[in-house]
Amino acid sequence: MRIPRSTLAATAVACATAAAAVAFGPGTAAAGTLSGTLYRDPATAVARWVAANPNDSRTALISSRIASQPASRWLSNFNVGTVQSEVSGYVGAAAAAGQVPALTLYGIPNRDCGGASAGGAPDLNQYQAWVNNIAAGLAGRTTLILLEPDSIALQTCLSANEINARNQALATATRTLKAAGAKVYLDGGHSAWNPAGEAANRLANAGVSSADGFYTNVSNFQSTANETAFGRSVISALSSRGISGKRQVIDTSRNGGAAGDWCGDDNTDRRIGRYPTLDTGDANIDAFLWVKPPGEADGCRYAAGSFQPDLAASLATGAPLPPTTTPPTTPPTTPPTTPPTTPPTTPPNTPQPGGACGAAYVTTSTWQGGFQGKVTVQAGSTAITSWSVSWTLASGQSITQVWSGNLSVSGSTATVRNAAYNGSLAPGATTEFGFIASGSATTPSLTCTA
Repeated sequence: MRIPRSTLAATAVACATAAAAVAFGPGTAAAGTLSGTLYRDPATAVARWVAANPNDSRTALISSRIASQPASRWLSNFNVGTVQSEVSGYVGAAAAAGQVPALTLYGIPNRDCGGASAGGAPDLNQYQAWVNNIAAGLAGRTTLILLEPDSIALQTCLSANEINARNQALATATRTLKAAGAKVYLDGGHSAWNPAGEAANRLANAGVSSADGFYTNVSNFQSTANETAFGRSVISALSSRGISGKRQVIDTSRNGGAAGDWCGDDNTDRRIGRYPTLDTGDANIDAFLWVKPPGEADGCRYAAGSFQPDLAASLATGAPLPPTTTPPTTPPTTPPTTPPTTPPTTPPNTPQPGGACGAAYVTTSTWQGGFQGKVTVQAGSTAITSWSVSWTLASGQSITQVWSGNLSVSGSTATVRNAAYNGSLAPGATTEFGFIASGSATTPSLTCTA
């Protein structure tokens, strides 16, 4: 099994005890301890590819079957100094959407035993500092966290002392994240790897008694039926060791076709599996998730974690359209807020089509401590081949994430330049970029240069 190296941020919603069902917004779970609608990040690699390639013959298929769906976001860069703000911003965006995001932490030292996804923290002390900052970013908001794929099932490169040290680190990380409001699941491997009894032993040694359960099949291809049966065996084995009440999460991102070799880069018989949902219909299973984002490579043919449209199209071929969510028929008990009749004192920026380019800004969502913004860039009366947009950051603001553009910051001046795919605009044509920032939302004065 190999894991994607894609990076980003975190997850969030509301809190309850592990023994009770936890509600995360609209929706009702038929089983498990979670309910609600999973969060779909609008800036995933697949979403960016779809936006940049509207005329590609594969776009419609990839958009409808993959880009339309939520997938777990990976924290795989060891970035102690910035991870708290990344997590805080992403948690806020998810909370503002009223949805449930999933976050995969992937920074344990000696991860993947030095394989295609090697890396992680330099040592376990620095790893704990990284986890502490992630927990701080959650700010008490309940988060669905998949902790360190491969860390328990894959230990062939570790000595007995190193295994013990890793187990202690995972147990400490679990308690830290639980104290911050997270729902935490540990690495259970998959049904064709370690036997259920061995998986249960390893989970017990790594502190699963403090976690909500375990996940299986991450980045692999085992059928949901096999994983469900395996999960029941692991739960039974844990119970025989005095550890009860644990539940399973299954990665269904590419288990709708053949099983076999771990690497999916060269295989055309793989398919996406069950669409992501918290409505599992099984009391032992909290979620079917797309932990491995479909279309991201394993590292044998392409760079690990890189998005490859041919892989995505192959996975989506023959898949049915995803189910649609029916809005509730019961009206809300609280009437919607009436928009203010007083116009804003500061008018929004608008593109100036008479010049080389113009830019318009809108705040798309806000939360305590952060906000998300969108900027529309418009060419003037002549075509342009590149553009940049600059503005002055207000006091307390810092940008934690940008998509569809390249960010640079000098002092209090933020500048976003076009990405490789959206710099050329015909006369009057537009493109967009977005960002997540900490601090209070303001309406900046934008300067567009072409």
